[in-house]
Amino acid sequence: MSQTPVTASEQTPGLSATTAGPRQRAAGITMMLTSSASNQTGAALGALAFPTIGPVGVVAVRQLITALVLLPMVRPRFRGLRRSQWWPILGLAVVFSAMNLTLYAAIERIGLGLAVTLEFLGPLAVAIASSRRGLDIGCAVLAGAGVVVLTNPGPTTDVLGIGLALIAATAWGAYILLNRSVGQRLPGLQGTALASAVTAVLWLPVAVLWFLAHPPTLMALLLAAACGLLSSIVPYVADLVALRRIPASMFGTFTSINPVWAALAGWVVLHQTLAVNEWIGIGLIVVCNAIVSARGFRAPAPARGHAGPEYGQ
Repeated sequence: MSQTPVTASEQTPGLSATTAGPRQRAAGITMMLTSSASNQTGAALGALAFPTIGPVGVVAVRQLITALVLLPMVRPRFRGLRRSQWWPILGLAVVFSAMNLTLYAAIERIGLGLAVTLEFLGPLAVAIASSRRGLDIGCAVLAGAGVVVLTNPGPTTDVLGIGLALIAATAWGAYILLNRSVGQRLPGLQGTALASAVTAVLWLPVAVLWFLAHPPTLMALLLAAACGLLSSIVPYVADLVALRRIPASMFGTFTSINPVWAALAGWVVLHQTLAVNEWIGIGLIVVCNAIVSARGFRAPAPARGHAGPEYGQ
């Protein structure tokens, strides 16, 4: 599940991954696991609101909540930005919106565990594309096999749901590349906060029109708001703290467990069960993500969604 990115340059001075002791690293790992569990629990709670307001309504509320919390924290400067700075920010907002909308639509059709696992192919593809190691290429082949095992193609396969999850994966890969560009042009969290503001502006009229056509209940709005807090704000804070205590490669390896958390959240909250082949497919893709991130993909490591280095849910 995609979330607000945190780049290495945004870690505050003082404590760092290279100076952290065993207790601090243990605390960092705990924060990572908390982040992953919060992210997927938030997605599951958002899915509970689908019958009333649908994925569009949940994504709209999530985007608005994220901006309402993040903007006062960062207080970005809107004036004085050059065109070369605005274009990647606008692209980030559009890609992030498409990523979340297609992921939530996929969750509605094929379940949380399968959708999140397929979405993880996006960052995995970016990592492998940046590598020439034979082991990483082997991981790409193994991940492809995992997709076949996971989806088990046949007459009853939900092709649309799988397609939506793969679009979300593609959007996540594009989001990683755009986030790098924004990080090079703007300091700290300025780019992230500006992108969240643009995203909120894009989604505000959508939310108004959608909720006029689909009147929400208080419970649906609360579930969607909880999704925004648990899937965006809590992971952002937890990952920011974790990245001060652990190296990026370790961050990526541990965050690769997200599909497993998604499957467990889907089972506990949404009562979605997985077949043996689906667990095997998830396992293959998780292992591939862990191997590639542990092998030292050197890009800065933001907090996804939603993921390994440069994984943003």
